[in-house]
Amino acid sequence: MHMSNLHHFTEHHRYCVSREFGLSAIDVRMLGSVYQPMVGAFAISLYRLLFEHVPAESIGYSGVEQQRRLFMTLGIEPNEKGRKSLIDQASRLEAVGLLQTCRIYVQETDDYMYEYELMPPLSPADFFATQHLTLLLRDKIGKFAVLSLREQFWNREPEEWSHRSIGKENISLPFYDIFQLNTHVIDYELEQALAEVATSRQPGLREAGEPAIGYSDIILRFPRESVNRMHVEKLRFDHNQMGVINYVARKYKLSPQDVCRLLDEDGIFSPDGEVILDELQHKASQHFRQDMKRQEKREIAAAKVISIRANSGEDKDEPMVSPEQSVEMEYYVEVPPQFLSKCDVHQYNMMLRNEPYTRLLQTFFPGAVPGQLMDMFEKIDLNYKLSGEVINVLIHYLMTMVASGGDQRMNRNFVEAIASNMLVKQVNTYEKAVRYIRDQSKVKGKGTAGSADKAAARPRSYPKNGGRSGKPEIQIAVDDGQAGAVSAEEFAVMMKKAAEIKAGKKKGVPDAT
Repeated sequence: MHMSNLHHFTEHHRYCVSREFGLSAIDVRMLGSVYQPMVGAFAISLYRLLFEHVPAESIGYSGVEQQRRLFMTLGIEPNEKGRKSLIDQASRLEAVGLLQTCRIYVQETDDYMYEYELMPPLSPADFFATQHLTLLLRDKIGKFAVLSLREQFWNREPEEWSHRSIGKENISLPFYDIFQLNTHVIDYELEQALAEVATSRQPGLREAGEPAIGYSDIILRFPRESVNRMHVEKLRFDHNQMGVINYVARKYKLSPQDVCRLLDEDGIFSPDGEVILDELQHKASQHFRQDMKRQEKREIAAAKVISIRANSGEDKDEPMVSPEQSVEMEYYVEVPPQFLSKCDVHQYNMMLRNEPYTRLLQTFFPGAVPGQLMDMFEKIDLNYKLSGEVINVLIHYLMTMVASGGDQRMNRNFVEAIASNMLVKQVNTYEKAVRYIRDQSKVKGKGTAGSADKAAARPRSYPKNGGRSGKPEIQIAVDDGQAGAVSAEEFAVMMKKAAEIKAGKKKGVPDAT
């Protein structure tokens, strides 16, 4: 029990007890023989006292009382020493998993109340399979006592029965072989009534049905030496801030560990301890995108392994080969220049329709396919889930566009812009893909700047000074060839004029011009 101020835990504070189980004979034996040597008789007495707050034949909550009852029943003085003793005994029960203590802040009275939630003792099989509890019991009573105690909880099977366990067969009948339920009629009133009277507490749910991240999920994982620890501790009673954190966690699919990692970053909290939503969303978005990239790489690697295994099974008796599909004449595309000497229009279109994109790419290159280009189409295939024939038409469109001239380069942004546009327009068949590239060719031929291909291909420039160039435009005289040749008379007049100007400058006469 974390308690920094003993004035927050006195005999005047109210409390209640909750439990969702009952104690069987073996549970009582586990408490007396196993748990009591670990935590002490006084702690087990506290556990039994809290258990009796709820009637033995019931489960749920007890009434709200003052903690004075605990002090009086256990014979503890209601002073500082007694409070420390009760906190210590409750902490022992919490450490071995028999108790969970929650503190609730009541705004009306500006005070705390406590809820003691009891947990059932572990079964013998679960207890001795838990290493830290077994080691604690060994430190308390010794190794041989632990082994002897473990043997007392088990009755061995007969010797003649143990040799026949190999041929055991389960002949039990399942539920629906005996009982039949009327599932055609849904009783909404019954479901609503069961939900209203349910005693088991359901955790807070997000809109998608996922459990919300609570304050305890964060504070138990948050590092104590962190600078933001003081701000995180203030979230205990700040439901608005916890709502903001859960909103970001649901938006970017964050786990409690991810939330703690982000809250430990610099700049997440304001000086007043408020969560800065924009900064938290920025960090969460970066984390989300990194996870997406890692997931894409894992999917690509897994797909490669599957393809390798599939290729290794090509020699089986019944290979899974899809039938070759034909292409209608109206959906024929032109053969690129590099294929004119290799195949005719019928062969080329059949190759586009039926060949995998990896083999189609190899036909466009005399040597190996560049790795970056292969990675781009692998991502389109495995992550974007475009069909193989659509990818082939996309490759044909890109190769034809690049080979037709111009300064267009097949970079990643350009290819992904066209692929994403095809996904948005639901181009999922060979015929739709051919119609798409024809429409794009028409749009590009008209010079429309709104097409996705042209927008992706054209680099953007952002001039300064409101779109005007920083340097002044200087007019340049251009000889357009319209001026005729100078005649002899005109040349003589020009020479005479030049001589007069030269003579006037020697005499100091200013030039009239």
